[in-house]
Amino acid sequence: MWLTDTQKIGVALTSFGGIFIMLGVLLFFDGALLALGNILFLCGLTLIIGMQKTFYFFARKQKIRGTACFLGGILLVFFKWPFIGFFVEIFGFLNLFGDFFPVILTFLRQLPFIGTFLTLPYIRDVADRLAGSRQSVV
Repeated sequence: MWLTDTQKIGVALTSFGGIFIMLGVLLFFDGALLALGNILFLCGLTLIIGMQKTFYFFARKQKIRGTACFLGGILLVFFKWPFIGFFVEIFGFLNLFGDFFPVILTFLRQLPFIGTFLTLPYIRDVADRLAGSRQSVV
């Protein structure tokens, strides 16, 4: 499946958002970088999946706690509480996107060097446990 130009821009914005968030954490929870990263991440996500799907994703009844924490954490970052806001935001992020971790792990295991590393005996067990993947019987 090919990406449209809008989705490509969304991927770039989401990637830059992640980079700015990581830089904000590395620079001792710099509020400006965290806020910019949050804005870029949300704009990129909206461009990737569309406005209506983004709204429905965040408004689902089973995801309301994650949505409240994620958006509340973003607001705390905007109101100059970056340390507390970041951790509230991470809790919300894990509640919202935690279902995707096994899918991401499966994708990473198909990549050339990363996949070889992730299939090593002890690392495979730790990665499965962190992603919440089920152990295979085989």
